[in-house]
This record gives sequence, structure tokens and C-alpha cells, in this order.
Amino acid sequence: LNCPVGGLRTLPLRSRRAPRGCCWGLPTALLCLYGFFANLRPSEPFLTPYLLGPDKNLTETQVFNEIYPVWTYSYLVLLFPVFLATDYLRYKPVILLQGLSLIVTWFMLLYAEGLLAIQFLEFFYGVVTATEIAYYSYIYSIVDLNLYQKVTSYCRSAALVGSTVGSISGQVLVSVASWSLFSLNVISLTSVSVAFAMAWFLPMPQKSLFFHHVSSTQVSREMKVLNCKNGAVIQDDPALKRAPGWEDVESKVPLNVEEHPTDDQEQKVDILKVLKELWQDFLQCYSSWPMLCWSVWWALSTCGYFQVINYTQGLWEMVLPSQTSAIYNGGVEAVSTLLGAVAVFAVGHTKISWATWGEMALALFSLFITAAVYVMDTVRNIWVCYASYVIFRIIYMLLITIATFQIATNLSVERYALVFGVNTFIALALQSLLTLIVVDSKGLGLNIFTQFMIYAGYFAAISLVFLISGTCSIVKSYRRQEERYSEVTTPICPC
Repeated sequence: LNCPVGGLRTLPLRSRRAPRGCCWGLPTALLCLYGFFANLRPSEPFLTPYLLGPDKNLTETQVFNEIYPVWTYSYLVLLFPVFLATDYLRYKPVILLQGLSLIVTWFMLLYAEGLLAIQFLEFFYGVVTATEIAYYSYIYSIVDLNLYQKVTSYCRSAALVGSTVGSISGQVLVSVASWSLFSLNVISLTSVSVAFAMAWFLPMPQKSLFFHHVSSTQVSREMKVLNCKNGAVIQDDPALKRAPGWEDVESKVPLNVEEHPTDDQEQKVDILKVLKELWQDFLQCYSSWPMLCWSVWWALSTCGYFQVINYTQGLWEMVLPSQTSAIYNGGVEAVSTLLGAVAVFAVGHTKISWATWGEMALALFSLFITAAVYVMDTVRNIWVCYASYVIFRIIYMLLITIATFQIATNLSVERYALVFGVNTFIALALQSLLTLIVVDSKGLGLNIFTQFMIYAGYFAAISLVFLISGTCSIVKSYRRQEERYSEVTTPICPC
């Protein structure tokens, strides 16, 4: 395919083919380093003993019923605004906000005194968790589609390794070196400060999923206009499309907007249009029964998971006070994380018809979670509590991975954030309601052991719901198979 004066060349567009290492390797490496240091917090497994100890000298009622609920409420309130701001601001500013919030959280953890100050600390930690969406979605605006799986695994692995190293180092420093919990918080503050510094070097994305994306008219214009060596422009021609090499031109649709777009290329941000598109996508996504089923389990179980995770340290403290005995919170967190990662890896190589047996699997494993939480609450032995917690986390990580895969299988990339964000929002709404009724001092303000008995009953109810639903689904599936079989085997009358 040649111009009258020489070979054809396209406009300098970004290809959908795999970019060179310099295009995606550096931002991926920086983001992984950020994730590693942001999660390298050796003091986190010892947060409850620190607040109840001589450093802060808070009471059990203040910590469990007045401080910890603030995180749940702030996370819920911030989630949706942060979701929109992440896309509108194109990720990097929100990652910087997360890094700054981490610094504020651990600085206040070191020097803030009194109930009100620690409640503000919990609010800033709510900002940290709400802005995690920016970390996990930033890379999708930088790399091409065929690299999504690879870079996602890198980023998640970096965060997981950082968390594990932090837990192990915290346990070693407490048990072997006899460091104070205050010193562990100093290390955590240093680590998150390094993460904040790393975030400044991330390149600023030129596109996002909803507010800043390449319009169809712009893509059409870029595909139609071809630049010859002498500057002449060849317009779209049917004969041109039939010529060899046109497919290669089509593959060079720009993935990102130009670095300095002109006024006619710049997208006009219309918040109402974006919200309308999100609502239409929401209705379309949740109209599928399998999608709805897995999403319901996601929301319900994540609500219970957050509650157990948030108050487990409190339960351990009641079973074996850290002021009088050696504790191994960091080691337990590290073991549960590593074994959970092994279980997640194993399930990726397990072949099973989740469409048929998925609901029954959710019911069965939810029953196992119920047993783990019940044993953790009733058997007042710290080692039994540790073992039950490890089992609890492994099962949840296993099931949430399956649920994530099942949901993502039928979704386009643009809808990942929407569906997962909606599921998380519903989980937080349920958790806020549960916290207000069961935990908050303005509600029932129950003690920690009664709370965990309620959480065990909560997971038992989830198991029962999916047992009934799974049984109905299997019966319907077998009936449909019998009907098809009878239609095939029914003899046709010769007349």
C-alpha cells in the first residue's frame, strides 16, 4: 500500500500491541514499590494492644464501641465520592491522597492523645481504605489490554508481600528483640512515608474509564486520516481498506489520549451523563442471575469478614491480655496470609462446574466459616482462636477469589470497578448497620464475645440462604436436562 510519492505511514498513534518495557515497566515497578511500602506496617497486627496499653491508655469500651465503628462509617461515606473522584482526577492524585492519609494516620497513632483524636485517626484510615481503588485501577490506564493480567498479579503480589513482611518483622521485633509497640509504629510511619515519596514519580495517566476516554468520533477520525511522507492526507476509501496492511492500521487505534490534546479532542466532562451510563451498566450487569448470586454472596460475606477482622484483636486481647503474656498476632496474620495465597493459587487450577455447584459450594464453605467463628468465640484458648482465625481467612480468601473470577468472566474491563464497587458499597452499608446495632455504644454496645456469637449466626444465615438457593438451582438444572432428554428420545409417529 503506497502513496504516490512513497510508502504509507500512519499518524503517531499508540498501538494496542504490547508496548515496550519503558512504556509499562517503569510505572508498574513504581506502583509495586508503592504497594509494598504502603502495606509494610509491622505495627498493624498489634493495634488493639497498643490502644489498650500504657501508650494510649484507652478502655475496652472506648476502643471497641466508640473508636473502631468510626472506620466503618467513614469508609461507607467516602467510597462512592472517592470512586468518582478517582476516575475524574485520573488516579494519581488519589494515590497521593492515600499516601498522605497513611502518614497522617500513623503520625496521629504515635502522638495523638484522647478519645476524640483517635476517632479522627480512624476517619483518616477510612480515607486510606476508600482510596485503595486508585491503586488497583491506576495501572489499567497505563498498559495495554493484553498486559492486564500480568500487571494486576504484580501489583497485588507486591501488596501481599509487603503485608506479610510487615507482620513477620513486627512479630520478630516484639518476640525476639523485645521492641516496644511505639517503635513498631515508628517503622510503619517511615515505611508509608517512603511509599508517599514513591507515588510522586508515577506518570500521570492521560485517560480513565468514564470521564477521560477516547471518543468514538476521535477514534474514527484517527483511523481515517493517514499521513503521507510529503504531508498529503489520504481520506477513507473502500479500495484502501481492501489493500494489504489495512488491518495493521486498524490495530493502531489510540489507547490513550494524546499528551497535549487540542480543544476539539478534549472530552467535555458531563457528570450526569456519566451517572446515567453507570446506572444503565448497573442494570445490565445485575440482570444476570449468576452475576446477582455471586454478588449477593460477595456483599453479605464481606460484611461479616470486615467485622471479624476488625474485632479479632479485641477477642484475642480478652482471651489472653498482652500486658501479662506473650502474643503472636503478627505471626498469625503472616501465616493466614501465606496459606490463603496458597489456597487461592490452588483454586485457580481446580476444574469444577461452578455454574451448577457454585451456590452449594458457597453454602458449604459458609458453614465452615460459621464453625470457625463459633469455635473462636466459645473455646477460650488463644491457640484455638489463632487456628480458627487462620481457617476463617483461608476460606474467605478462597471463596472471594472464586467469586471475583465468576463475576469478572462475563464483564468487560470497564465494568469491573462498577460491579466490585457496588458490591463493596453494599457490604459496607450492611456492616454499618450491623455495627450501629451490635457494636456502637449508641446501639446495643455488646461485649466482644456476644458480638462474635452474632457474627457466627450471621454466617450461618448466609449458609442457609445459599443452601436453599443451590438446592433449587440443582433441581431446576436436572429437570431441564430430563426435559431435553425426553424430547430427544420421544419416538415420532410414522404417520
